[in-house]
Amino acid sequence: MKLKFIEEKVAKAVMFITTLTLFFFVASILYTIVSKGWSSLTWEMISQLPQGGFYIGGDGGILNAIVGSLYIVGASTILGLLISIPVVFYMNVYLSKKSKIAYAARLSFDVLFGIPSIVYGAFAFTIMIYLGLKTSLLGGIIVITLLIIPIFIRSMDEIARTMPREILDATFSLGATKWESIKVVVRQIAPGIATATLLSIGRAIGDAAAVLFTAGYTDSIPTSLSQPAATLPLAVFFQLSSPIEEVQQRAYGAALILTIIVLVLSIVGRLITNRFSKNRIK
Repeated sequence: MKLKFIEEKVAKAVMFITTLTLFFFVASILYTIVSKGWSSLTWEMISQLPQGGFYIGGDGGILNAIVGSLYIVGASTILGLLISIPVVFYMNVYLSKKSKIAYAARLSFDVLFGIPSIVYGAFAFTIMIYLGLKTSLLGGIIVITLLIIPIFIRSMDEIARTMPREILDATFSLGATKWESIKVVVRQIAPGIATATLLSIGRAIGDAAAVLFTAGYTDSIPTSLSQPAATLPLAVFFQLSSPIEEVQQRAYGAALILTIIVLVLSIVGRLITNRFSKNRIK
C-alpha cells in the first residue's frame, strides 16, 4: 500500500513538472515575440505595402503578407471543408464501423497527416512544373488545401466515431434515409468541425515551406489567382535572414501579428465549439 502511495506521488510530481515546463516554454516564446516585436509594431507596418527595399532597411509595411495569408487561408479552408465533410459523412453514415474501406481511408489520412509540409510543397511544385504553371495565389491555395484536408477529416472523424450509434439507428427506425440522417450527424459533429477548422487554420497560416514553392512572394497584393502572393511566415523568414538589425526587429513584429491573428482565431473557435457542444447528445 505504501509503495502504491509513493508511485502515485511520483507520477503526480512528474506530471506537474512536465506541465510547468510546457507553460515555461510557451511563456518564453510569447515573451520573446512580444518584447522584440512590440517596438516595431506600428500602424504603418500593418497598413502599408513594402516601399523602397523594405527588407533591406526601406520604408513601408507588410500589408501584402497579411492580405496574402488571409487570401490563402480563407480559400483553402473553404475548399478543405467542402471536400472533407462529405468524406467524413460517407465513412460514418454509409459505411459500417468494421468496413475495410473506412479502415484503409483512416490509415491513409493518418499517413498524410504526418507528412511534413515541405513534401506537399515539393509535390505541388513538381506538378506545377509539369503543367507549366508559375508560382501564384492559386498554387498556394491548392497546396494548403491538400495540407489541411487530412487535419479536417481525422479531427471530424474522431468526433463522429464517438457519437452513439443508437442515434443513427433511431433515425433509421423512424423511416429516415441515410441522407436525412446526415442532419443529425451534423449537429453531433459540429464541435468537431469547429475544432478541425481551428487546427487547420493554425497550421495553414503558419506554414512557410509549402507556400515558398507554390505561392512565391511579391511586394504587392495579388488581384488574380495567377499572380504571386506573399504570406506572413515568409515575411518573417526573409526579414530574419537580413543582416540589418532593424529589419530583424520587423521580423519579430510580423511574428507578433501572426501570433495575434492565431490567438483571435483560437478564442473565436473556442467560443463556437462551446456553443455547438451544448447541442450534442452524450
